[in-house]
Amino acid sequence: MALQDPLPARPPRPPALHERAMDNLRFIRDAMEGASRFTGVSGWGEVAVGATALAAALIAHGRATREGWLAVWLAEGALAAILTLGAMLYKARVTGHPLLSKPGQRFVLGLAPPLVVGALLTAVLVRDGHFAALPGTWLLLYGTGIVTGGAFSDRIVPVMGASFMALGTAALFSPPAWADHYLAAGFGGVNLLFGALIARRHGG
Repeated sequence: MALQDPLPARPPRPPALHERAMDNLRFIRDAMEGASRFTGVSGWGEVAVGATALAAALIAHGRATREGWLAVWLAEGALAAILTLGAMLYKARVTGHPLLSKPGQRFVLGLAPPLVVGALLTAVLVRDGHFAALPGTWLLLYGTGIVTGGAFSDRIVPVMGASFMALGTAALFSPPAWADHYLAAGFGGVNLLFGALIARRHGG
């Protein structure tokens, strides 16, 4: 008796309509998120940083030693980082936009390398006693980070970074006695001005 051929295998069941719809929605969401711009920069946070930087410039200008001057500005840098991050987290919570979305990650990746380089150069310049080069280095590299990170943010952010870079360049070729004036103009004045503009135009 001849063996019967086995029944043909059943074709795979096509995915359910709702599964395909969910896949399409995820693709569209990811594409839109990748193409969107980072809006998490807090204008009011930058205003707060500008105000503390002006106070730091006044305090640092009266320090009797270079080490005392450096300690004031390092403390201001730490305070500025806390204020900026806190303000950005608050804005993200209020607006409902995740801080570490794809545009946010790109912003961080653009901002971080110049800041790391700035920290390393600070250590080297202090070690070798080149305190006069610190203000220009800080302003220039911070501005570079804002420009590169701001490429994924609102147009006003890279303009803000370019302002820091211009001040940093001028500081590098100016008398050391002008150091606190440049730092006050940059970390104080530029942050106050652009922070107010960002808060007004982009919701906080």
